[in-house]
Amino acid sequence: MTYLFVSLIAPFLAGGFWAFMVFVMGMLHDKPDSMKALSVCGACIIGYKLPSILLKNQVVKRSKAIQKGLPDALDLLVICAEAGLTIDAAFQRIARELGIAFPELADEFGLTAIELGFLPDRRSALENLIKRVDLQDMRGVVTTLIQTEKYGTPLAASLRVLSAEFRNERLMRAEEKAARLPAIMTIPLIVFILPTLFVVILGPAACSIADNFLNRG
Repeated sequence: MTYLFVSLIAPFLAGGFWAFMVFVMGMLHDKPDSMKALSVCGACIIGYKLPSILLKNQVVKRSKAIQKGLPDALDLLVICAEAGLTIDAAFQRIARELGIAFPELADEFGLTAIELGFLPDRRSALENLIKRVDLQDMRGVVTTLIQTEKYGTPLAASLRVLSAEFRNERLMRAEEKAARLPAIMTIPLIVFILPTLFVVILGPAACSIADNFLNRG
């Protein structure tokens, strides 16, 4: 609801602010009126697009935070399953344990635990988790939970395999970022570090040569 309200008023606010700056404060005073009108329309378009862009960035950031904490959550879920806790009790326990380290994931697990408690179909509560968190890793977890409840397969063993896979994927992503570092650091190295090294290494020699020439002169 808040997003819809902001999306509705953002174009008018952006357009009105820019129109005030252009026609009242005198910005773009040397431009024709058609250019001023186009700039106001552009401000309205920016105001219309900006909420969706910001929301998308927040969704991506939240998804990455959830994906980062998912292997730890699966380890805790394995421990809870081996201890004999039900899925909703395990989700509540995990939400309490991960509240500080991974608050986004804790919120989703806590909401899922509540839905598991009052929804008549437990599968619907797990599917709602997929709808809220559109991640392939979360789909694998939910699919595993649904299959274990449907066919009675061992929950702890399946989740342990998933946890190992997610940890390997996280390690591969870290190694991929580390492999990109040399290419990323090339430009800063050339622009900032190498000139300093040249000054430090060649500076004394240049000063000595200059002093010799001056003494001869």
